[in-house]
Amino acid sequence: MPYQHLLIDKQGSVATLTLNRPEALNALNTCIMEEIEEAARAFLHDEQTRVVIFRGAGKHFSAGVDLKQPPREPVPNLVMRRRDAALGARMIRAITEIHQVTIASIHGAALGGGACITTACDFRIGADDCFCGYPEVKLGMNLMWHSLPLCIRLIGPARAKRMVMLGEKEDAQALKEWGFLDDIVPIAELESMTLALAERYAARPPAAVQMIKQSINAVSSAGDDAMVHMDADQNILTAGTEDRTEGIKAFFENRDPEFTGN
Repeated sequence: MPYQHLLIDKQGSVATLTLNRPEALNALNTCIMEEIEEAARAFLHDEQTRVVIFRGAGKHFSAGVDLKQPPREPVPNLVMRRRDAALGARMIRAITEIHQVTIASIHGAALGGGACITTACDFRIGADDCFCGYPEVKLGMNLMWHSLPLCIRLIGPARAKRMVMLGEKEDAQALKEWGFLDDIVPIAELESMTLALAERYAARPPAAVQMIKQSINAVSSAGDDAMVHMDADQNILTAGTEDRTEGIKAFFENRDPEFTGN
């Protein structure tokens, strides 16, 4: 089906899902997040596709959540605010539950929610110009979307603390050394090298590959829900703080925030 902010191209047994808001650096608004969730769920009924590639149109993979998106009107009550805040987690879960092998093909920025999408994939190939990070803390908020354990499993607790608590951008070489990226390739070769990896997995028996993937995911994520089931509630809590207001204001004024702990 046609999407407003996604492009899906299927060539043989490999499907490519492209985030297609290049004018907004593929920032994640409600519409594109709902489309990603829907598209990811739709692969359940796709027998032919064996590998799904996630990529971004334009100069960047994704700059993260769209901070310019106007707030929902009228302001929903707490019940609906909690459900709205859980959209990101539903999107990430939909990606992690894709039966097919998933590969993130990363160029430019993959920040915040964009980095969360990459960690929800099975593998990550980065162009030599790519950089990733979780800048949420600089906005006075926690990392949510059930993505903290995904980061921890890739790079370990100490580096996850550094990456998430400082909110800094990390370059491709550091990300490769930490285990966040599986490989780095020249930007001119990113598409071809990603496709070559996809075709290697597509050549394996799909039933066996998909069962192996599901088993490994089940073992490695066994405790996730117990740890992060309230990360959306934590986000709602931080949304009402003075630090959150200061973080957003400083972002748009292109300056360092001055946090007070209030």
